[in-house]
Amino acid sequence: MKATQNPPTAAPVTPADLLRMAALYLRRHGWHQGTYYAPTTDPLTPPACAAGAIGIACAGYTVEHFSQLDPDALADYLSALGVFVDYLDATAPVFHIDEDGYLLDEHTSPYSWNDDPARTAEQVITALEAAADEWDSLRTTGGENA
Repeated sequence: MKATQNPPTAAPVTPADLLRMAALYLRRHGWHQGTYYAPTTDPLTPPACAAGAIGIACAGYTVEHFSQLDPDALADYLSALGVFVDYLDATAPVFHIDEDGYLLDEHTSPYSWNDDPARTAEQVITALEAAADEWDSLRTTGGENA
């Protein structure tokens, strides 16, 4: 590096960071079921479902569908959502079996998990934070990235 170059000042944002940001968003602005965002008079910070909160953490704003995200934000969203799905698969598997006994979906849907009528906001927030902790624990050794 040349003396005139500025070293990077920020570490890259990880899926764990995004999951924690999503959990914080839900604590501050509220949780929602049924759609990504609750109908509200505050369109900038509406209550969100788990996937909607992850999207806001990635993009910094609400979007109607995550295919509208720019490529970098979409990659971050899919990575963070994947980490969350992996966590749900390990801790709260929900499998859908058709009438013939065939498995329809091998992964827990974060959407149907979030929308379970028995689900609470605290369960969603706790799961997002636990998924982040698990991601970190699998990738760090003594506090340093492995």
